Amino acid sequence: MNCENRGEVIVPPDPPIVTRLPGRWTRAGPAIRLVIGLAAIGVAAWVISGKTDELRSVGQYLDHLRWWWLVVAVVAEVACYLALSSLQRRLLKAGGVRVPIPYMLGITMAGSAIQNSFPGGSVIYLAYLYRQFRRWGANDLLSAWTIVAFNIVTFVALAAISAVGLALALSAGSTNDLVEAILGIVLVATLFVILVVERRRLVPHLTRAVRLSQRLFRRPRPGQEADEVVRDWTEELGVVSPSRSVWARAGIMGLSNWLADLSCLALSFMAVGAPVPWRGLLLAYGAGQLASVLPITPGGLGVVEGSITVALVTFGGGKISTVAAVLLYRLVSYWLMLPVGWGSWAALAMLGRTRREAENVVPAT
Repeated sequence: MNCENRGEVIVPPDPPIVTRLPGRWTRAGPAIRLVIGLAAIGVAAWVISGKTDELRSVGQYLDHLRWWWLVVAVVAEVACYLALSSLQRRLLKAGGVRVPIPYMLGITMAGSAIQNSFPGGSVIYLAYLYRQFRRWGANDLLSAWTIVAFNIVTFVALAAISAVGLALALSAGSTNDLVEAILGIVLVATLFVILVVERRRLVPHLTRAVRLSQRLFRRPRPGQEADEVVRDWTEELGVVSPSRSVWARAGIMGLSNWLADLSCLALSFMAVGAPVPWRGLLLAYGAGQLASVLPITPGGLGVVEGSITVALVTFGGGKISTVAAVLLYRLVSYWLMLPVGWGSWAALAMLGRTRREAENVVPAT
């Protein structure tokens, strides 16, 4: 279902009229969400309090910072989120759902804060995106497809950047023992591309998977034949058939996301007055972002800093200046964006609550 256009302002479609009084759990919903939100903020504050030494190390370089470069680094990080939100908007638009830029940017930043605040926060993050897409009129299948396509595009873009970094490092005669890891990532990305291009060949395998799910979990309902379920899904996905130009734009947005974040890292070196180790920058950045995928700490905290620093020092970066630049980069890309993201989450939650309160509830007769 598409969002309605009232004048020049796009708003989410009106939900169906409620024909019964809300139950106990429905009335308790706002309070439960408030408790969860406060708990999330508390966890984020606890994580921050445990990393004060890192922030203090960055503070030692504040007297020597080139503030202009720091401002540009912040702008580059904002551009990273703009690229991510534009990518999601483009994918949703392919299914006929339009979300205004400010709302999608808020959803993207709120989702990032959720992902970076908890160990294994990616699951909560994906659930949050799914719920927000549903609120704006995307059905279950389109919401799930958008999330999958979004992750594939960003993963393939990161693999491309890492592959270029590996090629540059090989030409310099040093790879920091990352050849196997990067080649593995490139192989997986290639498989993702093949699956997207040849998705119709997956139908028999998907049918078998549906049958197994029906036997084990009774979902979808066993009363419906597995091939009928897959055929219905295929027909619905047929509506979401992005052209090559749409995929190309999505790929550009995926690359822009990583390149903007990479620019933030390079500008952090300039901000502390250190030369940028260009020779190994792409490979070190790719290694750091791949390390952040491991669900060990929230947002790869500590893992990303260590991976990037070790790789850059190996490629000739000064140890002290590299540590300062990487910590400054994380201060901008992680710590600064964390409260902004939770602020976006709170703003979206309040807007959603205000909208729900404005809806008329018809009691059951």
